[in-house]
Amino acid sequence: MRTVLYVLSALVVMGLAYWAYNQNYRTHEALKETQRLQREIGQMRESLGVLRAEWAYLNRPDRLRELADLNFDRLGLLPLHPEQFGEISKVSYPAPELPPILSSVEVVGEREDTP
Repeated sequence: MRTVLYVLSALVVMGLAYWAYNQNYRTHEALKETQRLQREIGQMRESLGVLRAEWAYLNRPDRLRELADLNFDRLGLLPLHPEQFGEISKVSYPAPELPPILSSVEVVGEREDTP
């Protein structure tokens, strides 16, 4: 009986050792994947910073004004003035088109006489 108990104990210990090794291996793989993702995020943040700097450089007001002046004949862009803006309540929107009536509906009921 003791021999069976020793063999079962040894098997349990080997099973736990295999499980611990397997978990350790998975943990190392997850850490490597996390580090790879962190590096990728850092590279993307860096490229985003470069793109934002380029966007700010290209949208300088003096540069845009110069481009508008150079292309005035083709674009016809003029400076904006405060009197060119209006209120949203003054904008007339077209009425929505109603679908055509294809069939009639007959309403039947009692009529209430009110004095």
